[in-house]
Amino acid sequence: MKRPAIALDPELLLRAQDVRVVFLDVDGVLTDGGLYYSEAGESLKCFNTLDGYGLKLLQKVGVTPVVVSGRDSPALRMRLQALGIVHCHLGVEDKLPVAQDTLVALGLGWDRAAAVGDDWPDLPLLHRAALACAPANAHLEVQAIAHHVTQHRGGNGAVREVCDIILVACGQYAQLLQAYAP
Repeated sequence: MKRPAIALDPELLLRAQDVRVVFLDVDGVLTDGGLYYSEAGESLKCFNTLDGYGLKLLQKVGVTPVVVSGRDSPALRMRLQALGIVHCHLGVEDKLPVAQDTLVALGLGWDRAAAVGDDWPDLPLLHRAALACAPANAHLEVQAIAHHVTQHRGGNGAVREVCDIILVACGQYAQLLQAYAP
């Protein structure tokens, strides 16, 4: 079996080893944060396939992705459906109550949660999560409290980077990789 190329800080892996749920913002995390509109006024979003595949891998090993976003759009709903993400809270201004309700529904506590956010509305979740992550383009105040600031920008592989950390920490990364690298 080929040794994985990924190498991570042991303290970061300790924070991530018990994560079973990941709270994700959308604009600036799953997308680049830009707002694009067609001539008809339709909201368009650009999603990264690396991020999407990372989320599918998390689901495969029993880690639940949960989207909590201040915005809602048909494009977002279509992407979340394609990824099989069933826990979606869209158009939410105060993210903490829905995140707390989701944890209760899943039978988990904040000690089993990761959060990925880029701006002030994400701070309440990031403060409570066992693993708080911010994309490279996140606001300074968010980066300041994050346990990990990704090398990648939101919408450009930041979420995949967080997924990989969790997969390594729970001991599944090498096994999953092996299926693709005989």
